[in-house]
Amino acid sequence: MAISGIKPDVTVVVPCFNYGRFLAEAVDSALREGARVIVVDDGSTEPLPELPSEVELIRQQNQGVARARNAGLARVETPYALVLDADDRLAPGALSILRAPLEADPKLGFAYGRMRFFGAWEGELTFPPYDPYELLYRHTIGLSALARREVFEQTGGFDPSFEHLEDWEQWVHALARGWHGLQLDAVTVEYRRHEASKHWRDRRSYRQAFRRLRAKHLELYINPPETRLGPLGRLWYRWFWGYRPIPAVLELAVHRLRWGPKAPTRRRRP
Repeated sequence: MAISGIKPDVTVVVPCFNYGRFLAEAVDSALREGARVIVVDDGSTEPLPELPSEVELIRQQNQGVARARNAGLARVETPYALVLDADDRLAPGALSILRAPLEADPKLGFAYGRMRFFGAWEGELTFPPYDPYELLYRHTIGLSALARREVFEQTGGFDPSFEHLEDWEQWVHALARGWHGLQLDAVTVEYRRHEASKHWRDRRSYRQAFRRLRAKHLELYINPPETRLGPLGRLWYRWFWGYRPIPAVLELAVHRLRWGPKAPTRRRRP
């Protein structure tokens, strides 16, 4: 439940399409942080659980995840907003951790932390600190960063023309609008890994989406922002992360070895 007596300054938008069985966990994790919560039912054919009375529910015909997120963001009136997938959860204390640097620096656009897997996978996913140049070639932020409402207003939210990488495009678009981010040394999102989790199986689809990203924000790629990377580091990001030469199936197999379920240890017979 929401923290009584505190006026929320953060809105958490939770789009949902046939994830009603997970939705209560996502909503509860946001309410415990004292946030205002907006759930967008994107034409689910499966029932949704009964939601607390303080949760605003928007129902619409199925329009895809980008438009569902934008429908919720259009109703945001608080200074800060965060988008949370319906099968994920906010880690305890996440909003307080993420809000602090935004309140301290009015020029900072958004803040994010690390991701912890639960469900079929276990462990934490870590990325290098925020670097605007690296962001052009590698998605190092994820969906659930806490951003100023103005960031979403100025970018127009998530671009529905991107079937994939729409969250990456959002943060690159924020950079194009002059907003920068900050990575914090804390787990702020718990990411549920299950059989329906989205991942890349076709590297061609990734490269097509990346070409669209680069074309939309061509000025950033022609005149890239400053970076801590040296010449070799910039070359590595442009080649490896821009092209991603490792097949998606192999990349997923490596991830499963690192974070997937571990085989039980066999006991030796005496």
